[in-house]
Amino acid sequence: MEHLKKLTVLSLEQATVAPYLTYRLAQDGMNVIRLEHPIYGDPNRFIGDNVLDEKRMNSYFLCINSGKKALTLNLAAPEGQEIFKKLLKELDVDIFVTNQLPKNYNKLGIAYDLMKEVKPDIIWLGLTGFGPDSNEGAYDPILQARSGLMELTGEADGDPQVTGIPLPDMGTSEHGYGLLMKALFKRAVTKKGTRIDLSMFESTVSWLTVPIALSKSFGASISRRGNTHEFFSPVSVYKTSNGFVYLACGNDRQWESMVSQDMFKSLAKEEYKKNKGRIDDVANLNKAINAITKQHTSEELIDFFNSITVPISKIKNVNEVVDDPLVAKKILSSTDPKTGTKVTLAPPPNMTPFLEECDRKLSFPPRFGEQNQKIYGDLLGIDEATLSEYKEKGVI
Repeated sequence: MEHLKKLTVLSLEQATVAPYLTYRLAQDGMNVIRLEHPIYGDPNRFIGDNVLDEKRMNSYFLCINSGKKALTLNLAAPEGQEIFKKLLKELDVDIFVTNQLPKNYNKLGIAYDLMKEVKPDIIWLGLTGFGPDSNEGAYDPILQARSGLMELTGEADGDPQVTGIPLPDMGTSEHGYGLLMKALFKRAVTKKGTRIDLSMFESTVSWLTVPIALSKSFGASISRRGNTHEFFSPVSVYKTSNGFVYLACGNDRQWESMVSQDMFKSLAKEEYKKNKGRIDDVANLNKAINAITKQHTSEELIDFFNSITVPISKIKNVNEVVDDPLVAKKILSSTDPKTGTKVTLAPPPNMTPFLEECDRKLSFPPRFGEQNQKIYGDLLGIDEATLSEYKEKGVI
C-alpha cells in the first residue's frame, strides 16, 4: 500500500462526517490537509474541555483530527480562490472532500467542474445531508430521526433513542471511504477523475436491511425492541450480582447445553425445546433467567457459558474496552510536541501498513492554520509581505 502515501487530500471540512473520513485516509498515510475559514474555523475546535489551555484545541476536536495538516483560507475572497487553484496544482491534489452545502460550491470555487479545469483527474467527493440538490441542514440526530434509526432504538415500551455513536456521520464516512477507493481504482485504470455525491440520509437508510425487507415485503411491524432479540431466544441483557451480561443462545443445541447444566436445569421444559416456544414466551423466560443470573457474578457466568461454548459478554464500559487484549494492541496515540499531552485514540477498523510503520503514533491534531507558513510561504512561494497583507484582509 506504499502508493497510498503518495496521495494528497485537500478537505474543506468541519464537524464530523468529512473529518472522520479524512482521518481514515490519514491512517493510510495520505497527506491530508484540512481547510478552514480564517475567522470561524471548524466549530468542533470549540467543543469539549479546554484540555490544552489554549483556544480552538478543545478535547472533542482532538478525537478525529490526528495525522493531518491545517490551513486557513477564505474561499469567498477572489484571492482565496486564486490561492486554492495554486494549491490544487502545486500540491498535485488527488482527492478533494467537502461537507459544505451545495449552494456554496460555485460561490467558493469548489464545484467539481471548476476544479476539473485545474486538475482534470481530481477525485471530488461532496458529502451532503440529503443529496446535491438539497441545501437542508443535516445534523446527525435529525438524520437518525428521519431514517428510522431512532424508531428502532430503545426499549419496546419506551421513547425512541439516539444511538450511542453518531452512525449517520460515521457510517457515511465509511461509505465515502469505499467510494474513494473505487474512484482511485478507476483512475488507475482509466486515468480519469470522478465526481462523487454522497447523501448522509441515503447512507443511513441503507443500513436498514432487515427492517425494510421484512416490513415492505411481508407486512412485518418492526420497531424498537430493547435488548431482547426479535427472532432468537434467549438473546438479551441479563442482570448479574455485580453488573450485566449479554447472552446469545442462537440455536436449540446451545439451549440444550445450557439447561443440561445444574445452574439452569429448572428451565428444561418441553415447551422451551424449540426456539419458537422460547420466543413465544420470551418475557417469562427472560424473567426466569434473570432470577438465576442475579445470583451469580458476571465472571462466573462468563466462565460457565464459555465452558459450554455459548456466546456471552460482560457489558463493558469504555475504559474496560480499551483494556481488552484484542483492543489494547491496536490502540492509537498522538502526543503534542508543545505541551507533551498524549491523546489515546480509537483503533482503526483494520491495521494499515502506515500505522504499523509509525508504531501506531499519529501526528498531533493541527492547530488553527498551523501549516500556513510552510505551505503558503515555503511551498507556494508567497512572500512575507503578501502573506501579511492576506492576513490583514482576512484571506488567510
